[in-house]
Amino acid sequence: VQLQASGGGLVQAGGSLRLSCAASGRTFSNYHMGWFRQAPGKEREFVAAVTTTGPNTYYADSVKGRFTISRDNAKNTGYLQMTSLKPEDTAVYYCAATRSLRLGPNNDYAYDYWGQGTLVTVSS
Repeated sequence: VQLQASGGGLVQAGGSLRLSCAASGRTFSNYHMGWFRQAPGKEREFVAAVTTTGPNTYYADSVKGRFTISRDNAKNTGYLQMTSLKPEDTAVYYCAATRSLRLGPNNDYAYDYWGQGTLVTVSS
């Protein structure tokens, strides 16, 4: 499956953005989806994940209550709604997909397919 992330940009602290992850090539609904981010000089970290049909979601503690992951399988698209953004949310955000979450939804080794990343910059 090919993934294309979009929706990043520059936003002031306290603002909101919605990231999208468009999937193509295979049946999107067969894949669990995750979002990860990598800030300058830091390692990539887990942000959120959603299972194939969306009943189960997972969040990093740092974004819980502020970010919401969702998906629309009919549109082959996943989303990350980000609110109350903070400067420390500044990073390149990547969407990823996998057939199995056996290694854990927050483990980037669990994901086989990755999008190209979209930059989110939060100014103070």
